[in-house]
Amino acid sequence: MDLNSASSIVLQVLTQATSQDTVVLKPAEEQLKQWETQPGFYSVLLNIFTNHTLDVNVRWLAVLYFKNGIDRYWRRVAPHALSEEEKSTLRAGLIANFNEPINQIATQISVLIAKVARLDCPRQWPELIPTLVESVKIQDDLRQHRALLTFYHVTKTLASKRLAADRKLFYDLASGIYSFTCSLWNHHTDTFLQQICTKDETAMSNSLERTLLSLKVLRKLTVHGFVEPHRNVEVMGFLHAVFERLKQFLECSKSIEADHICRDRLEKTIILFTKVLLDFLDQHPFSFTPLIQRSLEFAVSYVFTEAGKGVVFERFIVQCMNLIKMIVKNYAYKPSKNVEDSSPETLEAHKIKVSFFTYPTLTEICRRLVTQYFLLTEEELTMWEEDPEGFTVEETGGDSWKYSIRPCTEVLFIDIFHEYNQTLTPVLLEMVHTLQGPTNMDDTQTLLIKDAVYNAVGLAAYELFDSVDFDQWFRNQLLAELQITHNRYKPIRRRVIWLIGQWISVKFKSDLRPMLYEAICNLLQDQDLVVRIETATTLKLTVDDFEFRTDQFLPYLESMFTLLFQLLQEVRECDTKMQVLHVLSCVIERVNMQIRPYVGCLVQYLPLLWKQSEEHNMLRCAILTTLIHLVQGLGADSKNLYPFLLPVIQLSTDVSQPPHVYLLEDGLELWLVTLENSPCLTPELLRIFQNMSALLELSSENLRTCFKIINGYLFLSPSEFLQVYAVELCKSFCEVLKDINMDGQVQVLKVVENVLKVNPLLGPEMFQPLLPSVFQGIINGERYPVVMSTYLGVIGRVLLQNKSFFSLLLNQMACESGQEPHQLLGRMIEMWVDRMDNITQPERRKLSALALLSLLPSDNSCMLMSLSEEPKVTEEEEPPTEQDKRKKMLALKDPVHSVSLQQFVYEKLKAQQELLGEQGFQALMETVDTEIVTQLQDFLQGF
Repeated sequence: MDLNSASSIVLQVLTQATSQDTVVLKPAEEQLKQWETQPGFYSVLLNIFTNHTLDVNVRWLAVLYFKNGIDRYWRRVAPHALSEEEKSTLRAGLIANFNEPINQIATQISVLIAKVARLDCPRQWPELIPTLVESVKIQDDLRQHRALLTFYHVTKTLASKRLAADRKLFYDLASGIYSFTCSLWNHHTDTFLQQICTKDETAMSNSLERTLLSLKVLRKLTVHGFVEPHRNVEVMGFLHAVFERLKQFLECSKSIEADHICRDRLEKTIILFTKVLLDFLDQHPFSFTPLIQRSLEFAVSYVFTEAGKGVVFERFIVQCMNLIKMIVKNYAYKPSKNVEDSSPETLEAHKIKVSFFTYPTLTEICRRLVTQYFLLTEEELTMWEEDPEGFTVEETGGDSWKYSIRPCTEVLFIDIFHEYNQTLTPVLLEMVHTLQGPTNMDDTQTLLIKDAVYNAVGLAAYELFDSVDFDQWFRNQLLAELQITHNRYKPIRRRVIWLIGQWISVKFKSDLRPMLYEAICNLLQDQDLVVRIETATTLKLTVDDFEFRTDQFLPYLESMFTLLFQLLQEVRECDTKMQVLHVLSCVIERVNMQIRPYVGCLVQYLPLLWKQSEEHNMLRCAILTTLIHLVQGLGADSKNLYPFLLPVIQLSTDVSQPPHVYLLEDGLELWLVTLENSPCLTPELLRIFQNMSALLELSSENLRTCFKIINGYLFLSPSEFLQVYAVELCKSFCEVLKDINMDGQVQVLKVVENVLKVNPLLGPEMFQPLLPSVFQGIINGERYPVVMSTYLGVIGRVLLQNKSFFSLLLNQMACESGQEPHQLLGRMIEMWVDRMDNITQPERRKLSALALLSLLPSDNSCMLMSLSEEPKVTEEEEPPTEQDKRKKMLALKDPVHSVSLQQFVYEKLKAQQELLGEQGFQALMETVDTEIVTQLQDFLQGF
């Protein structure tokens, strides 16, 4: 592509590609796609996006196409790779001038330079780093900033490479530029601190931006640039300087108003300082040892003393708490139980921790966490009043909650309490003791402290197991607090029922459950919505618990289910409806069939909720889960749900519908339980199977459930199902078997085996295309035992129950292999007998024995002579599903279950004796191994 003639054409097409008109846009995109592999195209793009007189949108698009081209065509081995000559020209052009005026384009140029650096630096691009180092020294503000921006992106990209050779190159790079980068950072930091006094906002902003960028570079070099960073004086000097700079910047924050243009960037810089420490601790715990004492002193001072008052902000507090937590939890700092097995580095770090976390320090941290950071804020209390559902969602892990201070303080409390529980348990119990008895309703602060202390007791439940008699506390104190209905006491009612939920699986006597259920029934009628929602959550934890007893719960079932349903109708937020639905699902699952008298209202409401949740796929997932448990609870009566249920399954499992991405897994599970509990096959239920062929093509992790669904149809109505779908299913199986692992192959063949079991006469013919490979697998001696066992099961079914088809198959295989049928049969029998030990399931072993015996000639039909064996049905806690009943009936007809192997062997041998005569039979038996004859005589004793 000639640069001079092509530039104007490419420029014109790029301009068209920025159009909003698809008629203009589409042809332009197609043309650009064709040019991607043309020599010289990227040189033209470089000329266009570095020409600042052109339209910004056109230059932006040129940068993006250039960046994408690096990903696709820069590597030497890539198809249509750029020539080394053009790449050399492009590299030189990219770093010729750092003068891009538009911030967004400048960032994209920096990123694409970094992409090239990842592939070429330093071997093919040795001049990149020296050029950047020189460019960041330039006094011109724009050029200096753009060079520093590029310096950061290049460093970030090179630091992310993980191959040993690349790591070595980055270590060399870090050693070479670390001193310069430190000086650069110090220069810009000092400049910013001096400019604060001048109140020149523009100058302050520019200096702070350069401070931030140079600190980002230092972070990557410090964390990833040294094997043993503690041995490098400059690295450790920088890390110690971080604490001093942090103090300076925190002091600066006092004089910079919240709406100041520098405020946001200042806070980002402060957070970046803490990230340097956190990353270094994470990557180099032993190198961090000299910084443990100072880090703890710094963080605890700002977070748990008055030193931080008026200085700290929420994200900074979170980072400081993370720093304390990482030091407390760090496995590198924990000695082995046998101290002699611990390294000197571990013992040194542990010693520093022990000397810092004294009793007074731990006590103060614990008290401050609980009575300062656990307290509900004014903002939270206002939200509780104005938006109770929003408050509940935030408290249980909403998006803003994840990044708020509360979860961080709770995690820190749990970690410190776990590490120092012997010291802190008396402290927390003393706090509980001071709050016993009723609290004055007008004393809001004491109510909030009680809420916070109860929160701490709930979080530390496992650690307090041996120190708290929770049953007694529940009877003597907590139960009474749940009965205080005053509006101002609602934080305590909510917290107490939450607290019980935390302890229910830790320490709660079974005989107290009825008292708790009574309290839950009352609280589900509480005047406050937040209390009712929290109560529902505790109910879920209660019925989910290992010690849950249905008989204790049943007297309260009707009342609770009605109140939960009312709560479901009342709440409006999608997240809250999901929360309540999960509770309902859990209750239905635990009481199973006993839910039937009470579900009418829910059954009527769910179609409306499904319709309303069209744009909320996660809520629809919750509805699907509820339907799964409903169907299981209703059993055969679930057929009454089909007008709603089957369209839901249809939509959820249709891979051509976008919602399937969210709904498929639960939709398949619902489909399966619907089949298992269906009393009969309806036309609509049969029609849904049209979705299956596309599902089998996906070959996803849901394949096993798909096979179970197919089996469900086979057990439900084999003739009707196979008549419609046998051909399509066989075709799908043939495709699936081409690209599937061993486990998947076994699952397919198990389905085929079930086909032969439910329809022994027509099944083999319907799935004939699959059988030759199975037969051949036996002849070849399939090496995987589980696969061989399945092969023998399939052919065993054909041989035992459809001998005429087996003869056809044998003749077909003999013809194709150029052998006599009896020779092929002999090889099959020889391999079958040799691999009998591969068969571990008793049912399959008996099947093989019956099948091989059936090869012996006889004049009668021994298969009909006995129905002595009943299938053994184990008694399980759950009542049998409709499918369980169908499988039992099928087993009664199955020779494997209905024919006595002992009698079958006897009748077969007797038939041989009659055919051959006594002398011929004796001659035949003399050819059999004497040990086998003895075993046979023992087996047939009594006949």
